[in-house]
Amino acid sequence: MAEIYIRNTGERISGEEEVRAFLANQEVLYEHWDATKLPENLRERFILSDEEKAEVLATYDVEIRDLAARRGYQIWDIITLSDSTPNLEELLTKFEDVHTHTEDEIRAITAGKGIFIIKGKDDAGYFNVELEAGDVISVPEHTPHFFTLMDNRQIVAVRLFIEKDGWIATSYNDPTFQQA
Repeated sequence: MAEIYIRNTGERISGEEEVRAFLANQEVLYEHWDATKLPENLRERFILSDEEKAEVLATYDVEIRDLAARRGYQIWDIITLSDSTPNLEELLTKFEDVHTHTEDEIRAITAGKGIFIIKGKDDAGYFNVELEAGDVISVPEHTPHFFTLMDNRQIVAVRLFIEKDGWIATSYNDPTFQQA
């Protein structure tokens, strides 16, 4: 279940309803899918063949299509990251740059853990959304954020897009942002 860490106060928010309420106030969509639907042999696999990626997508087809219909997503894929990913450090450096997009950035975590760092509205400041299998989050367009791995450095996630070319990141220079 997702947990939130508010960077400027040190406050932690946990529990599905509390997390959902906080994120809704920030205009961030949060849902939770049944992580136990994923076949057991794929729950701790972070290097997937094309066939295994297709199996993950097929397992969550109903949820993906429902979300796509509600939010206008046209295409989706699977991203896998682990220490076995070529150029992982280079990718993480690129990911860990605060940026915005002209469409939502969405992740449905099917295995592992990841974290979105999001600039909140008003005086909320930056907050971390720590995600695990079953968590689904959509960061709204034009919202400063970035996504990275947690200490386990392993994740499998469904990404959904409106445009076929995916998100185009625009760097967001914010002198108030401080790395954790």
